Amino acid sequence: MTTVPPPRRVAPTLEAVAAEAGVSRSTASRVVNGSGQVSADAEAAVHEAIERLHYIPNRAARSLANNQTMAIALIIPEDTTRFFGDPYFAAIVQGITRGLEDSDYVLNLQVAQSHPSEKAARYLASGNVDGAFVVSHHSGDQFLDSLAATMPVVYGGRPLRADDPPAYFVDVDNAAAAARGTQYLIDKGHSRIATVAGPPDMPAGLDRAAGWARAMTAAGLPTERIAYGDFSPASGARAMREILDRFPDLDSVFVASDLMATGAVSVLLERGISIPGEVAVVGFDDSPAATSGAIQLTTVHQPSEAMGAQMARMMLGLLRGEAVEQRCIMETHIVVRDSA
Repeated sequence: MTTVPPPRRVAPTLEAVAAEAGVSRSTASRVVNGSGQVSADAEAAVHEAIERLHYIPNRAARSLANNQTMAIALIIPEDTTRFFGDPYFAAIVQGITRGLEDSDYVLNLQVAQSHPSEKAARYLASGNVDGAFVVSHHSGDQFLDSLAATMPVVYGGRPLRADDPPAYFVDVDNAAAAARGTQYLIDKGHSRIATVAGPPDMPAGLDRAAGWARAMTAAGLPTERIAYGDFSPASGARAMREILDRFPDLDSVFVASDLMATGAVSVLLERGISIPGEVAVVGFDDSPAATSGAIQLTTVHQPSEAMGAQMARMMLGLLRGEAVEQRCIMETHIVVRDSA
């Protein structure tokens, strides 16, 4: 027996909205496109008609009319393993998505390895998006410096060259936050404090290492107990082994990310070192990684999701042509758990 599929529902047109509202098509179009120049009564009638008919504006037509794509690129200059394995990125993307929810813009993800490929660069420079978010900025990403000349760009985290050209970004004071995390260990009576620092080609890596060194120097403590990672668990484990081999007498470690801290903790435990009895550990981020292991991490909380939402608000303001503050620095605090 042959079944006949149900008739496909025909989407309401702008003409149907105009007829329902009792206005001309051009008036309905002006309301839908937000161009103004219509009476309050006509605007209200069109919005009521849109609601009754469940009309969805044609994005392509609106893009042509406004000379906009209604798309914003999210550029992650990392390999896919880092992007999909780091909860920091998930929180930032969730925040950006939440911030764009009430707008007509869609997010266009570009995971670009260590730097945007020629293909991605051509795509972004060819007018396919109206703006770009950049998260996880490295010193070698020169293409991103020229991107701001063609479209609004908002960074998640301070770019290395934030003033030339002027850059818009949302961040925390990484140096002050790292100094606060290190000072917490000093106040607990620790003096042989190491750090697993982030990559020195990233502002967050540089600033968190500088904050650790600043707190140590202010307390009259040496700053040679340092090794570097790339914010991944494996690199945290490698750096922790290096530190223990060089400085077996350490009594605590400040780690520049929770993911690296999970790697550091695994090495301490495999060597039979008790946490926090023999070595205390403080991480950074307060991501789900801080509470996913056998030992709950004391860590510096940064509001990653809220930072993403603020990036979206900043971008929408720029796209509307509004005056927007160049930088937004959000608050951090220490969350105390078992590791310190």
